[in-house]
Amino acid sequence: MTRKMLFFCALAAVTSASAQDLPTNPEAGKCYVRCTTPDVYVNETTTVTIKPAYKVLKTIPATFKTITERVVVKEEGKKLTVVPAKWGTETVTYVSKEGGNTLKVIPAAFRPDSETLEIKPAFAQWELGGAAPDCASGDPEDCRYWCYKGYPAEYATVDKQTMVKDASTLKTPLGSKSSSYKKTVLLSPAKVLEVIIPAEYKEIKKTVLDKDAYTVEEVIPAVTKTITKEVLKEKGGLTTWKEVECKLVEYQVLPINWNLNSATLTAKAKQIIDSRLIPVLRQNAGAKLEIASHTDVRGTIASNKDLSERRAKAVADYLIGQGVNPSLLVANGYGESRVKNRCQEGVSCTEREHAVNRRTEFRLIN
Repeated sequence: MTRKMLFFCALAAVTSASAQDLPTNPEAGKCYVRCTTPDVYVNETTTVTIKPAYKVLKTIPATFKTITERVVVKEEGKKLTVVPAKWGTETVTYVSKEGGNTLKVIPAAFRPDSETLEIKPAFAQWELGGAAPDCASGDPEDCRYWCYKGYPAEYATVDKQTMVKDASTLKTPLGSKSSSYKKTVLLSPAKVLEVIIPAEYKEIKKTVLDKDAYTVEEVIPAVTKTITKEVLKEKGGLTTWKEVECKLVEYQVLPINWNLNSATLTAKAKQIIDSRLIPVLRQNAGAKLEIASHTDVRGTIASNKDLSERRAKAVADYLIGQGVNPSLLVANGYGESRVKNRCQEGVSCTEREHAVNRRTEFRLIN
């Protein structure tokens, strides 16, 4: 059956048409489209600083090391031992009692003592304080302050003994008497043996400063972002009527096999778009194209609508990436609202019947 179809892609709605609005000398059974040349945009890039460069101050804390030191806890001393004299006797005339001395040993005397040692020297370091209460900035990092805080040295007290007086002897003189006596003679005189008592030591551990705290300055570079914007290069306008294939004003199937629940174009799908859609747009410059995507009734209505919209948009985005003017593209997702066969909700269908409804189509539109 022959038909005459006049198809408009002008943006304004046409409520009536006069003779001058229609193509001159149209032929029966052919389709015509009046297209406007699209606005021509070019992409320009500009670099925006989204965060300026700034400095970060880092404090490196002091480091310490532990050393072992040997200290005296009791000094060296002496111990005196008295070995008594050995005597023999003989009968003689003698002075019965000679003058002599008695010895009394006075031992060494000690007193308790202590010594305080510095085990950790005093130091200071930078510390980050809290935000000032009257800070006018919304960023609490703006009003924080650094304090150079000092810490006192640490000490430890070690107990020890100090010798007050060393060991000694006390002599007491004895009077003499003249008389006859049996003389006791000295065989071996008394003597004092001196024994050295060695000093006592103890090992203590001390924490000493290895490297004091210091500050490192790090410059954080600025963060920039490159923004691509569209700039109008050439304003479009109305052109003359153009003959198009009549089938292009009706939905044509775009045989894309989408992966399950996916809206990502495969390499095969991109080849189909390159070979089926881009030639149509080139041959009908200025015509607006609708990309329509559909699903079967399995799944929820909302999820099917969302999936179909994402698939239609994926095709449109790919065309835009290939240089197609975005104003000439309309991406619609109809979900499960336009099934082509009996496979409505609740109807048992084969996988082949469901596949008929899972489709992506295109057509030239007003």
